[in-house]
Amino acid sequence: MSLQVVDVIYLNAQDNICVAARPLAAGASIAAGDARFKVDTPVPMGHKIAIKPIAKDEPVRKYGQIIGFASEPIRAGSWVHSHNVVIGEFTRDYASATETPPPPTPITDRTFMGYRRANGKAGTRNYLAIISTVNCSASVAKYIAERFDKSLLKDYPNIDGVIALKHDSGCAMQFGGLQHKMLNRVMGGMAKHANIGGYLLCNLGCETGTVGSLIDGQKLVQIDGATGQSHGPPVFTMQDYGGTTKTVEAAVKKVAEMLPAVNDVRREPIPASEIILATECGGSDGNSGITANPAVGFASDMLVACGGTSILSETSEIYGAEHLLTRRAVSTAVADKLIERINWWLWYAKVFGCELNNNPSAGNKAGGLTTIAEKSLGAVAKGGSTALVDVYEYAEQVTAKGFVVMDTPGFDPPSVTGMVAGGANVVVFTTGRGSCFGCKPSPSIKIATNTPMYEKMIDDMDINAGEVLSGKPVEEVGREIFEQILQVASGEQTKSEQHGIGEEEFCPWIIGPVL
Repeated sequence: MSLQVVDVIYLNAQDNICVAARPLAAGASIAAGDARFKVDTPVPMGHKIAIKPIAKDEPVRKYGQIIGFASEPIRAGSWVHSHNVVIGEFTRDYASATETPPPPTPITDRTFMGYRRANGKAGTRNYLAIISTVNCSASVAKYIAERFDKSLLKDYPNIDGVIALKHDSGCAMQFGGLQHKMLNRVMGGMAKHANIGGYLLCNLGCETGTVGSLIDGQKLVQIDGATGQSHGPPVFTMQDYGGTTKTVEAAVKKVAEMLPAVNDVRREPIPASEIILATECGGSDGNSGITANPAVGFASDMLVACGGTSILSETSEIYGAEHLLTRRAVSTAVADKLIERINWWLWYAKVFGCELNNNPSAGNKAGGLTTIAEKSLGAVAKGGSTALVDVYEYAEQVTAKGFVVMDTPGFDPPSVTGMVAGGANVVVFTTGRGSCFGCKPSPSIKIATNTPMYEKMIDDMDINAGEVLSGKPVEEVGREIFEQILQVASGEQTKSEQHGIGEEEFCPWIIGPVL
């Protein structure tokens, strides 16, 4: 297939802008739809150009949707960005559950090679986790995991690693409050994750987030593979064992005892319906909603057709496009869950004197994204076109099959942490500026939105969706992503895994006061 870079992408007949598919020089002659014009000034790749005059206060449209309003008159051929566009206020018709799509044609023959757990869940990786329940025991968790490097694990080829899941919270919070409940869901979700073959807990002993409240609240049990009997997890409390060194040594001995049992697994064919896919975009640019995100959406639709689950997250980056999702909801009750989350975010941002339109980062804006509405319209493309079947709280266990939303922040590490804690066993992560990201225990497939960045950062990128800008169909890239999901679920390492990235990126969402 011969690919050729075009000058601009014209997305929808209702749009009054087009998007530069490559850097354009001042004076370049451009055709977009029926419009013909010359570019006023140099325009970077991914940035917008007016295809016709836009009056002051007139809506600026991309994807056929309003992304903001002109703050001054804009000539045809002019660069359209933060200097002449503001978000403004506009009403979105939620029309809940009015355009629910029918189920996709089933795909029944796709499988991956995964680990079948005793509780019936399907894993794509096999880690042994040292879970620190509070920041005060984070170093102990790290020291324990560091003792089990590749040279020591060479006799356990079915174990992907011993990892430390440590964080910055666990105390100075309201016992039983929202932060405590969220953190317990994260810790419990990781302990019960299908990619975790075994785990132990370490803590200090006097923290607010008691290990007992975690075990009881999350019903943490481990099943003995030999006897089938269940028991509570091993717990190493620093104040009981006598400090750092004694706790580390005791836990290291326990991990050594656990290794043979954790290693005693084999991959087997498992239906693709048991993949729970986390979708994320980070370091986005003006191409994200044109190339990588729609391609992920196509792959998401294929997975849903297989009977699997695809999670869209980053509620603060759904804001401005939520009306596209409420229409696809299977019921008004599901749509109302999403609207309630959007309203909570408006309240939450206001409490701290913030605005959701501050969300596009400096890097996002350098990449061509102007407003949160534009960013969100591109971000929700990862959700494909199937019905929205449910909306989940942060790190809540995802049990539904189909396309779902999880309430997470836009910041990538806590967002992906929440989805993985909710059960996601594979991650796809799109990026236009170049985010280097992993999230153990689940593999993260990195998808570049444009070819220059893919080639520059090829050691970190797995798939180049930038070929869409050269004429490759979005659907073809989407199929490539779907096939890569199955291969990675079967054990093929992603670039981030090759680099060992993923432990430091474990980052539970911290909300509310630190007391």
